[in-house]
Amino acid sequence: MAKKNKETRYVERDVSWMYFNHRILQEARKENIPLLERLSFLGIYSNNLDEFFRVRMASLNRLLESDNKEIRKQHDNIRKTIKTINKLNSQFSQEYTVAIDEVFDSLEQHNIRLLNETQLNEEQAAYLKNFYLDRLNGYTNPIWFSEIDEIGQLEDNRIYLLVKKTEPAEGLRLPKSSLAIIKVPDREHGRFVKVPSSDGFDNIMYLDDVVRYCLPLIFIGFKPSTFEAYSFKFTKDAEMEMENDFDYGVLQKIAKGVSSRRHGDPVRLIYDRQMPKDMKKKLMSKIDISKLDASLASSRYQNHRDLMTFPDCGHDELKYPKWKPMMKPEFLLQESILDQIRRKDLFIHVPYHSFDGYIRVLREAALKPEVKSIKTTLYRLAKDSKVVKALICAARNGKKVTAVVELLARFDEESNIKWSKRMQEEGINVIFGVEGLKIHSKLLYIESKQGNIACIGTGNFHEGNAKTYTDYLMMTARKNIVQEVKKVFDFIDRPFSQVRFKELMVSPNSMKNRVLSLINNEIKNAKAGREAWIKMKINHITEPDVVNKLYAASAAGVKIGIVLRGNSSLVTGIPGVSDNIKAVGIIDRYLEHSRILIFCNGGAPRYFIGSADWMPRNLLNRIEVMTPVYDEDMQRDLLRTVEYGLNDTTNGRIVDGSGENVIQPVIGDRPFRSQEELRNAYEAEVKTVGVTAE
Repeated sequence: MAKKNKETRYVERDVSWMYFNHRILQEARKENIPLLERLSFLGIYSNNLDEFFRVRMASLNRLLESDNKEIRKQHDNIRKTIKTINKLNSQFSQEYTVAIDEVFDSLEQHNIRLLNETQLNEEQAAYLKNFYLDRLNGYTNPIWFSEIDEIGQLEDNRIYLLVKKTEPAEGLRLPKSSLAIIKVPDREHGRFVKVPSSDGFDNIMYLDDVVRYCLPLIFIGFKPSTFEAYSFKFTKDAEMEMENDFDYGVLQKIAKGVSSRRHGDPVRLIYDRQMPKDMKKKLMSKIDISKLDASLASSRYQNHRDLMTFPDCGHDELKYPKWKPMMKPEFLLQESILDQIRRKDLFIHVPYHSFDGYIRVLREAALKPEVKSIKTTLYRLAKDSKVVKALICAARNGKKVTAVVELLARFDEESNIKWSKRMQEEGINVIFGVEGLKIHSKLLYIESKQGNIACIGTGNFHEGNAKTYTDYLMMTARKNIVQEVKKVFDFIDRPFSQVRFKELMVSPNSMKNRVLSLINNEIKNAKAGREAWIKMKINHITEPDVVNKLYAASAAGVKIGIVLRGNSSLVTGIPGVSDNIKAVGIIDRYLEHSRILIFCNGGAPRYFIGSADWMPRNLLNRIEVMTPVYDEDMQRDLLRTVEYGLNDTTNGRIVDGSGENVIQPVIGDRPFRSQEELRNAYEAEVKTVGVTAE
């Protein structure tokens, strides 16, 4: 583990990301967490790492290729960062292997075990032969190794088997060997296959091993042969991440100059460490090793993200107890939800509250005759999106509907394009964002003869995310806020125009300056001897000016409490610099995603929620929105959420820049788990008014 280092005052973004992902791995090793949830955390860790190498590490290597003099100044620092990342990755990889072994050893104690192709009884062998003939036949198509010019021609982030087929010697002829590559069809058939039980055990096989067992059937028609098969996978460069820590214009020039050479190149190769040297050498011959960020010997199985879908075999006790989302009482009343919002701001906090509350707002707007138009931003869309269906319903009912769709939502581009076409077919005005500015804000604007309404959220309008991501969504009819939400849509139509916002904080317009001003106000109050503090919940803090301003606030005596999920460039606890800053990272059953800012403001706290983290990309290169929160009920709820997070001693780890991620010490007679306590509080509130969970 990295040693605590207070000599530096800024942790590089990508190094801090490695520390964040390690917190997930650390959670997977906690013995008090249900076994199948530990497997899921191991899958999340692996999936995160794949994306990190596809995007961030690929971007860092592109920067090293640049001859631009502004970037060349950063080369030494970039090389140092890459070296640190590779060292941490190697270290965590060893810990990951131990963690997987620990969990599967424990699963055997609950009569769930993994079998490989050499451990089958007659019944299981017969089952797999039928499984191949009924389901796999036609999905496992070998490609002769000699016909492949380079690995980059293949689809990345898939599991492949490098198969050595050896025909026996005949007479004076030596054994004849040939190599082939088979893509494991996990996306079509799932990664795990349940085979007949034996010895009191539920038996599970990796699909990789099923394919290994079926190799004689796959190569039917050839002379009887022996087979060896070793897994590998590779990760391609997912193209330059434009929302980076460098000047946007410079990066744009680099992307144009380098993209044609680097786009789609493999940047990481992972292979079974048992692969014989001759096979490994031939595999390496098909890949440009000079462009690899990493080449790692790993275990027999790759793509551990599939552990998120490991079969439970009916063992519900090995998973978290189900927490069903609660429908807030106001969303169950017969009275118009739009009329209720016009009287008082409403909000939901998913996944504790049901996302169907928001769907009710959309559906009612789609049906009410007084509603004239609906505008919304869409960053990520669910596979079977109720949000889009409600918008289509509105269009069919004669409403003027505008959907601003971000086509560059990474790895969701295909889904967003599909839904965009569908909406266009239904008469919805689809706008594909702004060139050079990702639209990350979460907004809804409803124009109505009875009074306009706006919704501002911290997360995507996505039913799937709403089941696992913690996010707030505020619904308001306050004219000053609603009018400015409309102005954001006008700003999208005329980007980079001089639009002023008084209520909303909007980037790239003025959000960074507003944030710095709010922190400055706390510094001023602290120096004047007044009460001064900042309490917040956010995903990432890496923007250098903001980091330095937080240090200045801490030095002035401002108490700063941060519930922080991911990247943090802060180094806390430096005497006289950051010893008034406390940052806590929480990894639990829900992904912490909401952004909440609370400033003491001399005893009259100011509250904000919205889409923006404190990174250069959010403050400078995206359209983001943070809204003030005036409703006292919502203010109390936001403050409780942040304070619960700061006091978490079960899943709350201290984020101090060292990478140690130590869990906070227990205060009092029992540990405190913020997500569970919030769930209990919301459940008690719902029961108080006589409404039960769904």
